[in-house]
Amino acid sequence: MNEAEDGALAATFRRLIANTGPISVMHYMGEANARYYASRDPLGAAGDFVTAPEISQMFGELVGLWLADMWIRAGSPEPVHYVELGPGRGTLARDALRAAKRFGLEPRVHFVESSTVLRDLQLAAVPGAFWHYDLSSVPRDGPLLLAANEFLDALPVRQMVKGADGWRERMVGLDGDRFVPIAGTRPMDAAVPEDRRAAAEGTIIETCPGAAAVVFEAAGRLAEQGGAALFIDYGYGEVRDGSTLQAVRAHRKVDPFAAPGEADLTALVDFATLAQVALSRGARWLGTAGQGHWLRALGIDARTESLCRASPEHAAAIRSARDRLVEDGQMGALFKVMGLAAPHWPDGAGFS
Repeated sequence: MNEAEDGALAATFRRLIANTGPISVMHYMGEANARYYASRDPLGAAGDFVTAPEISQMFGELVGLWLADMWIRAGSPEPVHYVELGPGRGTLARDALRAAKRFGLEPRVHFVESSTVLRDLQLAAVPGAFWHYDLSSVPRDGPLLLAANEFLDALPVRQMVKGADGWRERMVGLDGDRFVPIAGTRPMDAAVPEDRRAAAEGTIIETCPGAAAVVFEAAGRLAEQGGAALFIDYGYGEVRDGSTLQAVRAHRKVDPFAAPGEADLTALVDFATLAQVALSRGARWLGTAGQGHWLRALGIDARTESLCRASPEHAAAIRSARDRLVEDGQMGALFKVMGLAAPHWPDGAGFS
């Protein structure tokens, strides 16, 4: 396979590994996703995957109504900022803001986005938005209403594997021309939480420093400025072991080590750890619920029937989209919704 077919990043990685030795899984995933997202619009039928806002307008509408409800019960403070991390094509923001406007919420809009390809699409969907590379430049003069859908899962994970001689970082090396995961040589026991060090040989522990940093910053801003946040992603609510690294290309799962930079690399989000990170910053953890439970609690079934009555010719497609979002065998159980709020803000619907 030549470089043009295999991808320039794969060739770069091979040279790096040949010259300096294996690279960490975190390095591999971070570089691969940086290349991937900078070069394309990955969403939709012509892309590699579809997110919940692209499946149905109901998803974004209910996010917008949840944020509006929180804002109203907090006293409708002004100014207020809608902040979205990784807003894709702007579909979630467009639908959420349209729904929120019906209840008087018209926030300033801020997108945290690095892809110039996606920024052009976001501008078309939400004219007047402001763009940022991270949360540090988002204004501090009012509460934040923050949404992050399928953002944390793409941040690079660090993996540790238990060997006969203790814990080692999981690395990416070469077997001929193929990339393969291997154990590193440096002892890493000190990097593993003490209560997990006695795990059986072969155990893999996965952490995501980037996700922890994002939630740490967001929770601190909520505690300082007021507001509420929703982090929505596929993940788990209790700490567990094992590698969850996977890749999607053209709507199919593929080998994550086959073509770096040419597929979307993701890992399941550890919501249990992130809840503790948020609490450490003084924010309130409202709960972590399955996406299906949360959407049903917010009224997706009633909204589905309302849309079916308005457009009976599309009723089958509308109900199919609802099922994809809420059913346990589809996105309803695997995807989770974590709610955060400022210390004196109210509880949020859907987390009881």
